[in-house]
Parts: sequence; C-alpha cells; structure tokens
Amino acid sequence: GALDRLIPKTGPYQHCEGNSDSHIKSVLVGGSQIVFVEDGRVALGRWQGIFFCEFDGPRERKLMVKTVAA
Repeated sequence: GALDRLIPKTGPYQHCEGNSDSHIKSVLVGGSQIVFVEDGRVALGRWQGIFFCEFDGPRERKLMVKTVAA
C-alpha cells in the first residue's frame, strides 16, 4: 500500500531488529485514539471507522479500554 511505498521494508535504517519500517509506520499512524460513546454507541461520523493496523506481526496484542465519565 501507500505506507509500504513511502516506507519500504528494506531501507537505510540503523535499527538492527529488522522491523524499522514498522516502527516508522506506527509513529505516522499513531498508537492510540480517543473515541466518544453516546447512548451506548460509538459516536462516529458517516464515513468514519476504527481500524487496527499491524505493521510488525502477527503478534499478540492488548486492547485497552478506559471509560471516563463527563
């Protein structure tokens, strides 16, 4: 995809674990998000969605949810 063209798997990276591209992609996409819930439903716009991106896997991951009442 577009990220693979922008940040190829092999490049002049100085990271020795072989997953440098994954780290850079993660920085660009972000690692967390705040999502509002109204009346028990996720409050997204018509064309919005939530996507989980895995750049260095598959690996076991954790999904953490914290509720903050206003």
